Amino acid sequence: MSQKQLVYDTLADMGISFQSVEHPAVFTIEEMQKLDFPAKSRIAKNLFLRNAKGKRHFLVVVDADQRVNLKQMEQMLDCTKLSFASEERLQKYLGVSKGAVSPLGLINDTEHSVELYLDKKLREAETIGIHPNDNTATVLVNFNDLLKFFSATEHKVNLIDFQ
Repeated sequence: MSQKQLVYDTLADMGISFQSVEHPAVFTIEEMQKLDFPAKSRIAKNLFLRNAKGKRHFLVVVDADQRVNLKQMEQMLDCTKLSFASEERLQKYLGVSKGAVSPLGLINDTEHSVELYLDKKLREAETIGIHPNDNTATVLVNFNDLLKFFSATEHKVNLIDFQ
């Protein structure tokens, strides 16, 4: 079963309503923003980071337009120097490849090794656009249903405020 189908089946089993939009593969936020999504939707930018020693892993989910300063993130997350995790780590912890990073990848983090941080601004969106662990589609889901997903996968949600 593909990662995409696993996500669709899991969301359905959880009673989470979603809309799926199929599209050509996209690898950047700029490519995502060129696609046609409902007006009140917000596209999520997903950063998979690790600390200097590679002992801690973070999935930071912010509004696509939010600029992220890694030095500021180090202070917010109370950790040593941050860098983007390798493709090997993406596969190991989230089961996804580069370009398909998504909070829905936490379905594959059964050891709960990844710390999740969500931008508080995402609460304002009617729906949030995220990949279903595959960059050839986008799932539109509301914030509360996303929280329901995290609860079901037993991932603690840390809300952050960039201002």
